[in-house]
Amino acid sequence: MNYKWRKLRNKFFIISLSLAAAICLTPLILVTSFILQKGASSLDLNFFTQLPAPVGDVGGGMMHAILGTIYMVALGSLIAVPLGIIGGIYLSEFGKGGISKSLRIATDVMTGIPSIIIGIFAYILLVVPFKTFSALSGAFALSLIILPVVIRSSEEILKLVPNHIREAGLALGLPRWKVILFIIVRGNLSALFTGVMLAVARASGETAPLLFTAFGNMYLSSSPMEPMASLPVQIYTYAISPFEDWQRQSWAGAFVLIMLVIGVNLGARAILNPSAIKEFFKRS
Repeated sequence: MNYKWRKLRNKFFIISLSLAAAICLTPLILVTSFILQKGASSLDLNFFTQLPAPVGDVGGGMMHAILGTIYMVALGSLIAVPLGIIGGIYLSEFGKGGISKSLRIATDVMTGIPSIIIGIFAYILLVVPFKTFSALSGAFALSLIILPVVIRSSEEILKLVPNHIREAGLALGLPRWKVILFIIVRGNLSALFTGVMLAVARASGETAPLLFTAFGNMYLSSSPMEPMASLPVQIYTYAISPFEDWQRQSWAGAFVLIMLVIGVNLGARAILNPSAIKEFFKRS
């Protein structure tokens, strides 16, 4: 009877967990399928190769917004990723004093700050003094979103390295910085890259910070000191417009953006665990 009762409880908890997982996945599946349905039918070659058409005209595309998003996310990553990895290494290897506790608290607070607050901060810091919206201020705002995620993920990844590996390197007479750089960090590059990609995927879909910083325009811009279009802001602009063709293109932009985020996430996981991704596609 005791065995049957344990088996029954085990089945009950398995069913409960499966039901909870289904409830969590249902909104994601519904939103994704709706965007795929509305956005995929609105895509064409012009969307990727042309600039927006004049107001009221049919046609055009979002080439400038796609390139602008890639530009600002890449520039923000260039600012945040090195600092984030260095911060993660410090917290993992030397994180036992008061400075480390303060840095952890600051990182956790930054992770929970709403993105619109970050946008206002970047606006006051860069837009107001220079008296212009710019891609640089947008990239700075995105870097503040990427930075805490990279710090925390790098710290947790490097903490998983067993201490005897560090001790073995030190026992061979290697300086501590070489043990950290060439053994601990180098041996976990794929996992660190995964954490970086997840942070970049989160930042690539942000709209509010770019409204206050890069602002956007209807032309192709390459200067970091000029306003620059981005895919999230362009989607927002087109979605609230009264023109049917712009609304159609906003769905196409949402489709491209969600595919970009999903692609970055799957790519990061494929680097960390290639066999899991292959098994996923086989089952699909």
